Amino acid sequence: MGKVQKSGGASTAARAPSGGAGAAAGGGAGGGSDGGFSAGTPGARGYVFPPEWSAQCGTFLSWPRPEGISFPGRHHRVPENLARIVVEIARRQDVHINVPNENWQRIVQGQLIEHGVPRAAVLGSGKGGASSRGRRVFFHYIATNECWCRDHGPAFVVDRSVADGAGWHAPTQGLARGNGGGTGGGTGRGGAAGAKCGIVDWKFNAWGGKYPPWDADDAVPTAIAKGLRKVGFKVELFVAPLVMEGGSVEFNGAGTTLTTSQCLLNKNRNPGVPRSAIERGVLDYYGQRHIVWLGEGIEGDDTDGHIDDLARFVGPSTVVIGVEQGAKDPNAKQLDRALKKLFEAKDQSGEGFDIVPVPMPVRVEHAGERLPATYMNFLFVNDACLVPTFAESARGAGARMYARARGRDGEALSALQAAMPGREVVGIDCTELIWGLGAIHCLSQQVPSVPGLGEALRAMATPVVV
Repeated sequence: MGKVQKSGGASTAARAPSGGAGAAAGGGAGGGSDGGFSAGTPGARGYVFPPEWSAQCGTFLSWPRPEGISFPGRHHRVPENLARIVVEIARRQDVHINVPNENWQRIVQGQLIEHGVPRAAVLGSGKGGASSRGRRVFFHYIATNECWCRDHGPAFVVDRSVADGAGWHAPTQGLARGNGGGTGGGTGRGGAAGAKCGIVDWKFNAWGGKYPPWDADDAVPTAIAKGLRKVGFKVELFVAPLVMEGGSVEFNGAGTTLTTSQCLLNKNRNPGVPRSAIERGVLDYYGQRHIVWLGEGIEGDDTDGHIDDLARFVGPSTVVIGVEQGAKDPNAKQLDRALKKLFEAKDQSGEGFDIVPVPMPVRVEHAGERLPATYMNFLFVNDACLVPTFAESARGAGARMYARARGRDGEALSALQAAMPGREVVGIDCTELIWGLGAIHCLSQQVPSVPGLGEALRAMATPVVV
């Protein structure tokens, strides 16, 4: 498991054939043949959403608070788990953390240092601390309801010239800049002539209205755009007309989006909006030209099937997907259906994908309830990939089960490392985080490398609190 071979052998991994079922089998929508992007959208203005493995200048997190609903009764155990993630990100790029106010900044600074983040990374290394020299962790006074920044954070889109300079190819073939009869209702609040990036502010309703309130979460992208403008950085703001969560979509950097019908077409997201309009919105506001639809997500996922628990792009033509080893596991049929659809699917050029199956973790439960543990919820950072592991969840289940869980972690990390040979794959135990029904990718939002953007985010951050 984990090896990619060409089709025709008995391997569990193969390249999906370029012939056979067309885009309809995998679920496809092309942006080039139906009039191009809708006027005023990011796609029409020359922006694209970068693949997550492209160069980054930082990562956003939103710090959880005890009054939130994500970690009932266990919030006090979460900061240590988060600090392990911050350590790995800060070794490679800036970390930007949303907190409500100065008091919370002081609390989080202390928690990070207590749990292993280097003091200089949090406070700087100047005389008496409180210096920007050596600092990697930056705070922003942006209140949130919950901590799941993947879904409420800023979706940065970049100008195609930036994409070309970064060494990945933005989707341009077949794309016109005319009016494509789009979704309607969205606005592009620009006024940022010469901007090299934009922020898409999708509507957010806490995964179909499950967890009110969500007003603070819904306001995060616009707050970040305003903060950047306040320090003189040119950024366009696009207010999208649809409910969308970052964990529900994946991108290959060449024009293809991967998603699930269970989430994007769910009536609790955009009731009354037809599939064609949702497809159009995804293509327009992410600057893409093709969609591949999978079906359902994994058991225990309260997001209605987010793709980042199921399957992920690790390259323009390579998809990793979770696979259950036990046929009786409730996930087995769902994952097998997803794998079959991937083998039938085509990319933006009509080619098949290289598909890498990765084993799912041992079952993780709390009080008899299955939690959505998956290795697919990994996070790309510069030169590395941070992967959630779950062996510690089995520590109290006996030596045999613990060894089995550790073995499964190791097997998955090896498969992912083989799929990403030029990148360090780092496992981080996320036993405490998965109690909140998410892991590393759910908690974070990458910031692409755009000239001046990293410096602007540092400028809009608050001073160190001492």
